[in-house]
Amino acid sequence: MTPAQVEATARAAHTGQTDKAGRPYAEHLQAVAEGVRARGGDEEQIAAAWLHDAVEDDALSAQWLREAALSSRTKDIVLAVTKRAGESPEAYAERILATPGALLVKESDLAHNADPVRLGVLDAATRERLTEKYARMRALLGLVG
Repeated sequence: MTPAQVEATARAAHTGQTDKAGRPYAEHLQAVAEGVRARGGDEEQIAAAWLHDAVEDDALSAQWLREAALSSRTKDIVLAVTKRAGESPEAYAERILATPGALLVKESDLAHNADPVRLGVLDAATRERLTEKYARMRALLGLVG
């Protein structure tokens, strides 16, 4: 798939979805992809950034991902950052750290999720819960600082 096809597929898969602040979900995907690019990520990582929530959110199936015309590295990164039911944060972080290229995608995802502007529109309890959750994941991934 070309970069434009990956973006179009991700946007279509998440059509109608919104983030916790009520914004179109594609804005988050674009921000994560742009963050990966700004952090020096390559095209495979950028493709994974566009697709990073697709399987987790059931926007696209794991079978679709297996059969997609994407590099095995892109697929591995998407699967690495896909949370699994009942999985501990420690196991999730371990898988990300063990998958080449995945840490940069997750770092960009966390950066956008923890953006004070995005969090600022949420109620105080949700904002506090998410801030703690994202800080804990950053620590597990060695991204503190």
